[in-house]
Amino acid sequence: MAFDADLTACAALVERGDPLRFRAAMAAPVAARRVLFPLYAFNVEVARAPWVTQETMIAEMRLQWWRDVCEEIAQGGPVRRHEVTTPLADLIDADDAGLLDELVAARRWDVYRDAFEDVEHFARYMDQTSGNLTWVAARRLGQADEAVVRDAAFGAGVAAWFHAIPELVAAGRVPLLDGRAEGLRALAREAQDRLARARKNRRQVSRDARVALLHVGQADAVLKAVINDPTAVAEGRLPTADPGLAWRALTGRW
Repeated sequence: MAFDADLTACAALVERGDPLRFRAAMAAPVAARRVLFPLYAFNVEVARAPWVTQETMIAEMRLQWWRDVCEEIAQGGPVRRHEVTTPLADLIDADDAGLLDELVAARRWDVYRDAFEDVEHFARYMDQTSGNLTWVAARRLGQADEAVVRDAAFGAGVAAWFHAIPELVAAGRVPLLDGRAEGLRALAREAQDRLARARKNRRQVSRDARVALLHVGQADAVLKAVINDPTAVAEGRLPTADPGLAWRALTGRW
């Protein structure tokens, strides 16, 4: 796959919409970027679909558009022309398309103002969004154990969620089951535990696939900050820098 105009457009979308994953992708080998940028651009487009309008029906239609793309890819027929869909269709198979369809469906939560039903609902949302995206990326790049990848993705997803909470609250959403200090600490510790479990088994992720997890390292500082001072979440004072990215890219120790 050449690094053509579509892939360049995907990279630009990720740079604007997901700086953390953009930096991680730029730290990966060029061949891996050809995999990561279409996937990450897809995620950016889907993640913002519920937020470009206050009309729930229009937001649902925007998400459905991406579900239709996933169905077209899964069926192996013609896929509608788009700077993201075209390189994505060349990259993934029917199973991947099914996982990405689950990701889009999970984003329907973002359209409405309902709270998560319970702990399992929140965990499923994280797994179908951060987990599915990271797993598709890893399996496209090399051999990897799915459970290890999903544990790492949960930790990274929760860290990103903490960053998003002020904006979600301002938009009238209920992003947490327990917004008290101890509830925040408990969620951060759970994410830390799953990251630690993933790293204990990092050998089950091949070196080629590890570049799909380069963005995970930034989660450590965020989760520690939440545990040390839960008020940093609502006040938007969580760390954003990732000084260890270059080292992780060099060593593969995400």
